[in-house]
Amino acid sequence: MAQRVFSGIQPTGSLHLGNYLGAIQNYVELQNRYDAIYCVVDQHALTSHPDPNDLRTNTFEAVKVLLACGLDPKRCILFIQSHVPAHTELAWILSSVTAYGDLTRMTQFKDKAEQAATKGDIVNSGIFSYPVLQAADILLYQAAIVPVGEDQLQHLELARDIARRFNTIYGETFVEPQALLSPAKRILGLDGETKMSKSRGNDIGLLDPPEMVRKKLGPAKTDIKRVRRTDPGNPTIAISSPSINP
Repeated sequence: MAQRVFSGIQPTGSLHLGNYLGAIQNYVELQNRYDAIYCVVDQHALTSHPDPNDLRTNTFEAVKVLLACGLDPKRCILFIQSHVPAHTELAWILSSVTAYGDLTRMTQFKDKAEQAATKGDIVNSGIFSYPVLQAADILLYQAAIVPVGEDQLQHLELARDIARRFNTIYGETFVEPQALLSPAKRILGLDGETKMSKSRGNDIGLLDPPEMVRKKLGPAKTDIKRVRRTDPGNPTIAISSPSINP
């Protein structure tokens, strides 16, 4: 029997080129070799306080995009996280064996808390306990393999620690998942400095019309030696610039 692979994608906005290069194209390939389960993790998106109507629209849009990109319901399972209450139920149980200190060391918690503070938002407890729900997503399906980017390795290590601690207390229950690094490295956004993200406004959406893509690419940072827009560009340097080379 093929090993089980699980991964989730968050519908915080329209899926973008970074999502495709960093995750979706890998999902399509993995469904041919593994017992693949994929999930649109809409409950994770709640930490950013989305408009309910927008979240509903983005969630179903994400499902449609994943199908359009090649996920085949005959070769994988694709579902929406909130449709399975066991995710949040297990997250509460796992929170009882998760160390507070481990959560405070999560790099993404620090980053997201800083972003929330910058926007004047509260640093809600969902941001803090996010990795526990993520662990529940994975452990619920006894997934042996989780395709992740380098920025998620810390979260997966925590999921293994949680599984190990639970198994020690209550007996062998959960599989300790292993990482399968995405072939694509971190995909930089149009600013050439930070990871492509809808919230940062440095993305190219997979459903963006051609005219919008051209508009976004116009001011995109490519040639790192072109400090001002009036400076002449160098196509050779631009092509090899880290801002567009994954």
